[in-house]
Amino acid sequence: MPMGLKRTFASTSTSLDHRQRGQGRRRGSGRPPSTLSPVRSCRRIAFACGLAVLVLGAQLTAGASAAPTAPDGGRPAARTLYADGPSGRFLVDGTWLRRLDPSDVGQRAGWQRQAAAVGWDEVSVPDAWNARDESVASYLGSVAWYRRDLRLPAGSARRSWVLRFESVNYRATIWLNGRRLATHAGAYLPFELRLPRRILRRTGVNRIVLRVDSRRTSSDFPPAKTDARGRPLGGWWNYGGILREVYLRAIDDVDIAALSVSTELPCARCSATVRWDAELRNLGARPRTVTVSARWGARRLTLGRATLGPGVTAHVGRALRVANPHLWSPSDPHLYDASVRVAAGSRTLQRFTRKVGVRSVKVTGGRLLLNGQPLNLRGVGLQEDSRAHGFAIDNAVRDRQLGWARELGSSIIRAHYPLHPHTLELADREGVLVWSEVPVYQVETEELAKSAVRDAAVEVLRTSILTNRDHPSVLLWAIGNELSSRPGPAQAAYISAAVAVARQLDPGRPVGIAVGAIPGVGCQSDYAPLDVIGLNDYFGWYPGPAGASADRDLLSGYLDEMRACYPKQALMISEFGAEANRDGPVEERGTYAFQSDFAAYHLDVYATKGWLSGAIWWALQEFRVRPAWDGGNPWPSPPLHQKGVVTFDGAPKPAFATLQRLFRATRQFDAR
Repeated sequence: MPMGLKRTFASTSTSLDHRQRGQGRRRGSGRPPSTLSPVRSCRRIAFACGLAVLVLGAQLTAGASAAPTAPDGGRPAARTLYADGPSGRFLVDGTWLRRLDPSDVGQRAGWQRQAAAVGWDEVSVPDAWNARDESVASYLGSVAWYRRDLRLPAGSARRSWVLRFESVNYRATIWLNGRRLATHAGAYLPFELRLPRRILRRTGVNRIVLRVDSRRTSSDFPPAKTDARGRPLGGWWNYGGILREVYLRAIDDVDIAALSVSTELPCARCSATVRWDAELRNLGARPRTVTVSARWGARRLTLGRATLGPGVTAHVGRALRVANPHLWSPSDPHLYDASVRVAAGSRTLQRFTRKVGVRSVKVTGGRLLLNGQPLNLRGVGLQEDSRAHGFAIDNAVRDRQLGWARELGSSIIRAHYPLHPHTLELADREGVLVWSEVPVYQVETEELAKSAVRDAAVEVLRTSILTNRDHPSVLLWAIGNELSSRPGPAQAAYISAAVAVARQLDPGRPVGIAVGAIPGVGCQSDYAPLDVIGLNDYFGWYPGPAGASADRDLLSGYLDEMRACYPKQALMISEFGAEANRDGPVEERGTYAFQSDFAAYHLDVYATKGWLSGAIWWALQEFRVRPAWDGGNPWPSPPLHQKGVVTFDGAPKPAFATLQRLFRATRQFDAR
C-alpha cells in the first residue's frame, strides 16, 4: 500500500483537507450606504519576484467611510506558507467575513462601505464559496464579497505596506477603509498593491473589502465555453473566491521590487555563472543610499551600491563564476542559498530569501536534456482540488499530493495553471520536475484572432515566468493546452509572441505546448518556434474525429509520424489516461481493470520509442470538472473526472500499483 493512501475506495471517506473552517455563521442582513465613484482598472508592471503591482484608483466620493463596527480581526502573524520571497510578510489568515451576491447588487448597495457585520458569514480564507455546490449555476460563476478588519503590526509607523493576494478567481475589486484601490483579473498567479499612506490607519482598525466575480467570458483564461446543446464546457471546476492566502508586506523605504537569480551551465563539467539582478524602488519621501549584498552558499559578496531619490527605481546586479558547482538533479536536488540583503549603513532594510539550483535544460537533436543527459520522464498531472474546500486547499494537501506522486515513482508533475509557491519549493527540494503551464486552455481560434486576447495571454505567461523562473524544478514553459490542432495565422501569431517573451525573460529554458494527439492532422509548420511538443494521447479511450483514435493499436504508428514531423523538437506525452470508477471486466470501459490495462499498454508502447522525453498520466487524483461530465465513461459520476489513480477521497485504485511498477522500472534520468 503506498504511503499515506487510504485502504478503501469508499466515496464516503473523509476529505483530504482536514481544516476546521467556519461554515457560514450568519450575521443577519444589513442596510446599504452610499456608493463610490468609478476607478481605473489596474495595469501590471514588474514587482517583487516578478509579481504584478496594481495602479491605485480614484478618490472617495462625498462622505467619509463609516467606522468599522465588525469584530477586530487583530494583528496578522509574521509568518508565511512558503519560504522564498521578501522579508516583512504577515499572513492575513483566520476569520474573514463573506457575503454572497448572486444578483450582483452589492456595489450599488454600498457593501464596500457597510459598517455593520449583519448579512455576512464568517469563513476562513483561503475560501472557495462554491466548494460544496455542484450545480450548473455554481460552475457558471457568481459574485461574492469578502472583508477583514485588522490592525497593522507593531512598529509600523515608518513603513510602507503592500497587500498581496496569491490567487483570486477571477475578477477582484479591492477597497481599503471604504476607498477603492484597484481591480485585477485572472487566477492562479499573485498580485500586489501598495496601501496609500493617506488612507491607511497606522494605529486604528483597517478594513479590507473585496468584491470577487467568478463569471468568465470567452476571452478569459481558461475561457467560458458551451457545447452545441448549450451545456458549459471546461477542464476543471470554476471555484470562486480567495483561493490562496493573503499577506501584508512591510517595506522600510527601499523595496526589492523584483529579483532574479539565474544560473548558466555550458556543460555538465563546466564552471557555472550565477547572475543576480535586483530591481530596487524607493517608496520613501527622502533619498536613500543603500548597499546590496548576497549569499552564495557560505560565501558573501557585494552586488553594488545605489542612491535612489523618492520614487526612483534602479537595478543592481553582478555575475559570479562558480567552479565545480554542485548540480541540481532529480537524484540530487542540491540547492544553494542565494539570498539578498539591502542595507543603509548597518541597518537592514530588507532581505529576500532565494534558494536556487545549478542545472541546464536544453533540447538537442530532438531530445530533452538535463545537465547534458537525456530524459525519459514519468509523472502525473495535478489539480489543486478537494471535496470540502475546492481549490482553497492548504499545504497539508499539497504535501500529500506530491507525496503520492513520489510514491508512484514520478519525476515530473504538470498542471494547467501555475502551481502554488509551496508546491514549487517542495518540488525544488524533492527533485521533481515541473511542466509549468499557463491556463490558455482550449481557447477558440476566433478568440486568439483578437490581438487583445493574444496580448492578455502573453501577459499571463510573462507574469508566470517572472514569478517562477528561479525554481530549478521548472523544466519548461508551456504556453497552452489543446488549442486548435491546425494552428493557422491566429495561433501562429500567439505562438510566435509567447516564445519571444519566454526567450527574452528566461533564455535558459525550453518553451512548449500541449496538443491533442489526432491522427490525420499532419505536420504543422506553425510549431517551428517551439522546443517541446506535448501530445495528449487518448488512443483507445476517446474515439476522436470520425473514430480516428478509437483503436489503440494505431498509437505506435502515430507517434512515429510525429517524430518524422518534428525531428528537432523534443516530444513528450503530456497526457494519457482512462476513467475508472467500478469493478468489472478488462474489456469494459470505466472499470478498474480497463484503466490498469490502458496504462500498461500505453507505457509499453512509449518504452519502444527511445526518442520520447517522457509521459505524464492525467491525472493523479480525481477532481471536479463540470456538470454533465462523462469523460468517455459509459457509467460516469459527474462532475468528477475519474482518470485519477487516487479517488477524490484519497483511496488508491488498482492502476496506482500499475503505474508505480512501470514508472519505477523506467530509467527516467541519468543519476550521474
